[in-house]
Amino acid sequence: MSASGAELLQKVKSEIEEVDPAEVLELLDEGVVVVDVRETEELATGHLPGAKHVPRAYLESRIEATVPDRSANVILYCASGIRSAYGARTMLKELGYANVRSMTGGITLWKDRGYDVVVPRALTAEQRERYSRHLLIPEIGAEGQQKLLDAKVLLLGAGGLGSPTALYLAAAGVGTLGIVDDDEVDLSNLQRQVIHNGERIGMPKVDSAEASINALNPDVNVVKHQVRLDASNIMEIIEGYDVIVDGVDNFPTRYLLNDATVRLRIPVVSASILGFDGQLSVFKPYEGPCYRCLFREPPPAEMAPSCGANGVLGVLPGTMGLLQATEVVKLIVGVGDPAIGRLLLYDALAATLTEVKVRRDPECPICSREPSEITDDEMGVFPDYEAFCAAAG
Repeated sequence: MSASGAELLQKVKSEIEEVDPAEVLELLDEGVVVVDVRETEELATGHLPGAKHVPRAYLESRIEATVPDRSANVILYCASGIRSAYGARTMLKELGYANVRSMTGGITLWKDRGYDVVVPRALTAEQRERYSRHLLIPEIGAEGQQKLLDAKVLLLGAGGLGSPTALYLAAAGVGTLGIVDDDEVDLSNLQRQVIHNGERIGMPKVDSAEASINALNPDVNVVKHQVRLDASNIMEIIEGYDVIVDGVDNFPTRYLLNDATVRLRIPVVSASILGFDGQLSVFKPYEGPCYRCLFREPPPAEMAPSCGANGVLGVLPGTMGLLQATEVVKLIVGVGDPAIGRLLLYDALAATLTEVKVRRDPECPICSREPSEITDDEMGVFPDYEAFCAAAG
C-alpha cells in the first residue's frame, strides 16, 4: 500500500469503530448482524458462522435488503480489515446506519485465533453459471442456492398448477421434486398443462413431467408416485419432504392433505383455479392457520364446480403456479414474507390481487391440538373425507 493509501486508510479508521475478533465471537449469540464484504469467490475458504454476504462493491445497493434495520448492531469483516473499514464508514456516513463496526484483522486474524469458520460446499463451475443470477441476489446467494439444491419438494398433481410450478422449481435448482399423479396425458390437457406435449398423449403424466424436468435441469432428482393419494398411502408418500405444493382438484384430498401435513408439520403451498379466478395461501402448521381454519366444511357442490365442468382460462394456472413456486423458494431459503395467514385472491379479468387475512381457529378440529397431543396410533388414521365432503354438499 502506498503512503497516500496508508494515510487514507488511517483517516477512515479514525472515523469508525473497530472491534476485536474475540468480542465478535462473544456477540454471535446476541443478535449481532455480521456481514462478510469479501468477493463471492473468497467465500470458498470459509466464513464466520451466521454471516450474511454482501460484496463491498455492491454494499451501497444491496445492504438495505440484507440489513433493513438501520439501528441494528452490525459488524463488517473482510480478509484483513481494510475493505470492511471503508464499508463501515460508507454505511455510517452515507447510508444512515447508526451502529456499524469493522472487525480488526478480518477473517485472517479470526482464523489465526483458532475460531470456527463455516466452509460452504462449493458449487460446481456449471452450477455457478446455471444459477449465476441467484448468486447475485443477496437474499439467496451461494448459501440459499445450496438450500435449494438440498431441498425436497412434493408436487401433488402434474396438471395445470403442477406444470409451471415443477418447471420453475426445477429451473431454480430444487434438488428433489416428487410428483404424485395417477393420470395420463390427454389432448384436452395441453391448453394449460405446459409440462406435457402432443407427442406424449397417453403417457403417464409423471413420466412426461420427468422428461421435461430432466431436459431442463439434470441437477434435479425426480421421484415419481404414479398413484392416487388416499388415506392408505399419504403418510408414507409425504413424509420426508420439506414443502408440499397442493395442486389437487377435489376437496376430500385437500382435507386429507391438511390433516396429514399438520401431524407431520410440513408446510403446504396451496392454490386453486376456476374460470378467471385463482386463490393462494401458505399453510404452515402451528405458525398460521391450517386449511380447516379457513374452510371448516366444504362448500356445497354447486358452489365449487370443477374446472372440468366450468372451464379455466389456459394461462391462469401459469399465473397461480408461478406464485406457488415463488412461495416455495421463499420457504426453502428462509426469506421474505410467505403468505402464511393470508389468502390471495386473483381476478384475471380485472387484473386485481386481493388479500384476505386468515387467523388460526382456536376450535379448529385439526390444528387446535398441539403435536404432543397426537398419539402414534392416531398419526395414520384419518376420517372418511369422501363421506365428509359428500355430506356437506
